[in-house]
Amino acid sequence: MQQNGFVEAAARRPVRLVVRDDLQRSRLTVLFRLFLAIPVLTWVLLRGVAAFVVALVNWLSVLIQGEVPDSTHDFVASYIRYATQVSAYLFLAADPYPWFRVQADYPVDVEIDPPAPQGRWGGFFRLVLAFPALLLATALGGGFASGSSGQTSWSASSGNGEEAFWLNASSAGGVAAAAAFLAWFACLALGRSPRGLRDLIAFTLGYAAQTGSYLFLLTPRYPTSDPAQAEPYSELPQHPVRLVVADELVRPRVTVLFRFFLAIPHFVWITLWSLAVVFVAFAAWLVALVIGRVPDALHRFLAAYIRYATHLIAFLYLVGRRFPGFTGRAGSYGIDLEIDGPERQSRLRTLFRLFLAVPALVLGSALGGVALVIALLAWWYALVTGRMPEGMRNLAAACLRYSAQTYAYLLLVTSRYPYGAPILHEAEPAPAPPVEALVGDAF
Repeated sequence: MQQNGFVEAAARRPVRLVVRDDLQRSRLTVLFRLFLAIPVLTWVLLRGVAAFVVALVNWLSVLIQGEVPDSTHDFVASYIRYATQVSAYLFLAADPYPWFRVQADYPVDVEIDPPAPQGRWGGFFRLVLAFPALLLATALGGGFASGSSGQTSWSASSGNGEEAFWLNASSAGGVAAAAAFLAWFACLALGRSPRGLRDLIAFTLGYAAQTGSYLFLLTPRYPTSDPAQAEPYSELPQHPVRLVVADELVRPRVTVLFRFFLAIPHFVWITLWSLAVVFVAFAAWLVALVIGRVPDALHRFLAAYIRYATHLIAFLYLVGRRFPGFTGRAGSYGIDLEIDGPERQSRLRTLFRLFLAVPALVLGSALGGVALVIALLAWWYALVTGRMPEGMRNLAAACLRYSAQTYAYLLLVTSRYPYGAPILHEAEPAPAPPVEALVGDAF
């Protein structure tokens, strides 16, 4: 019931992402995606200059009459939609070429409501008010907010080939570019995009479209980062490592102000625990190579460590309210992990586990940057209001979920690869699909 409420709330927002993509990708166009996108990227840049000028007209209109004219609203909305479609093509969230105009049936599109009345004071200070959303949109790196970083990365690497572009973009373009970097290899190998990566990129595009629409005065509704925005087109499969959010949003201002200093004892403890984990994980790796599974005792030790680290980061990043315990006990914190018991694991995958985990670590690093930006913004917000914004809390929690799944995979707590869809609610259990259908479901 609660999940359905989230979906309905997402549908009511004035800026909505629509995803009709079938995940199929042409290997040839994927291989040369960057070079094929250069003409439309140039056109986006030119249209963006015009949209910026028209946005100034929107600003003056809001100050004078409290509403944006239909003609200028439609012009800027068309730019936001086109920039989203081009970004979807560039970041491999869609396969058809976007050409030089908005396509109503494009696999990834944005719906933007007609003009609505806006407060003059909110319009006057729109750039200042939009600054936090712009910071988060930059960390996510999708569409409107990533244009400058993406163009810089292209300029710096165009002489070094396609792979150099994605390497530079993954470090400079936020989550969207990191996911696209991984999807590029997957699409070349499989001829389709992993759904988790596609959904994550789509989420960044949707948030960027919300941010651009708010900044350019197409809507007075502030952008939301709530993962519920992704639920209409995404799903979270069942996983042995699951995040449980049972925390409230109230944050005492005193503990928010001194949050870092309060966490210092935990920094010492997790450092000592991490040293022990190195040896325990190595022992678990050796045993799993021999018997094909991790012993119960080692599994419990590693699972408690991952749970404790999640509790600590949740507290430090204001995702959780209370001071966490030092044992990583299940059910002891409002942001918690449910971790299934030991399972049979492939010896071959165990042998190369460190190398197999590298893609997840790359994406997890980018999502960690998003969680850090949220923590910085939430610190100021919670000091003023005494609350944590729900959308930011939920997105940061989704980032922690992916991080926990990544380290559970790396430390052999589970053989299931982490899943990148930025939502919190798992799908209902379903019959096991054929082996062929599981190919490409990683991430």
